Amino acid sequence: MTRPFVMRALLVMCVTGSSPLVLAVEGGVGRPITGQLVFSNAGIVPPEPGWVMSLSSIWYEGDLKGSAQVPIGGDLSTGLDLKVSYTVANFTHIWDTGKGSWNYASAIGVPVQYADVSVSITGPRGRTLGTNDQATQFADMLVTPIAAGYHFDAVNHISFSLPIYVPTGAYDVNRLVNGGQNTYTFMPTVAFTHLDGKGGEFTLSSGLEFYTENDKTDYQNGDLFTFDALWTHGFGNGWAAGLVGGYIQQINDDSGEGASSGFRGRSVGAGPVVGWTGKFADAQANISLRWVPEFDTKNRPEGNGVALNMTLAFF
Repeated sequence: MTRPFVMRALLVMCVTGSSPLVLAVEGGVGRPITGQLVFSNAGIVPPEPGWVMSLSSIWYEGDLKGSAQVPIGGDLSTGLDLKVSYTVANFTHIWDTGKGSWNYASAIGVPVQYADVSVSITGPRGRTLGTNDQATQFADMLVTPIAAGYHFDAVNHISFSLPIYVPTGAYDVNRLVNGGQNTYTFMPTVAFTHLDGKGGEFTLSSGLEFYTENDKTDYQNGDLFTFDALWTHGFGNGWAAGLVGGYIQQINDDSGEGASSGFRGRSVGAGPVVGWTGKFADAQANISLRWVPEFDTKNRPEGNGVALNMTLAFF
């Protein structure tokens, strides 16, 4: 494949799925934030071996409307307000498998999270929790053992990956804010990218999230379905702008102490995105900025997410 194609094929699969950790489904949110799971060229695993490094930072602020109760650590809360800053450094290795139709990669992400959460607690366990908590902590690491990409042709591509959150982050059952969730999360993901040949693209990304049980609270999070879309138009000199949107739906009920039947969260959001692709020193670079306001939520906080992503690829 041509060098210009490789310039477009900046691998960001390692940050797909690495949206902020906000309390867990047990806290009414889960790992994903609306519209933050799809990135430029998410369906492309580059055909040339090398390393891709990226730094992503996401700020989310939202609140849970109405009188819905949120299970947190086995207790029930209402009036959830949260502010989260989540920054993750990702390292991806593209394996030397030749320039055929299939290419493969592996990735690891190391995140740090700041969170400020306010709730009103009604604790059936009789424990006393503060109504406000904030902390800056290491969050759960994101490991992608394998991602496989298939090139239909020079402009149409698809990737399959299995990101896994590993419970390495800070976790204390008596805190409102935790960098970790004390669960493994398996997230099979498929992404498709169509390049328009003029610096723009159309990318779709969809996945499922399966949580293991939190053995500290005996709480089992429900599974999530996510679907995100990204469209951009090229304006020359590496610049592109367009729209990004996302949909999150919990597909089955939580279980365990404090779980409420029918407490299945849903959110929809969309907003603008702008990005630049070009050369930086000896690396191929991509920088993007997006704003995604949520406008249709149920049993989840509703708010705004802003994300900045910087990627450097060394082939």
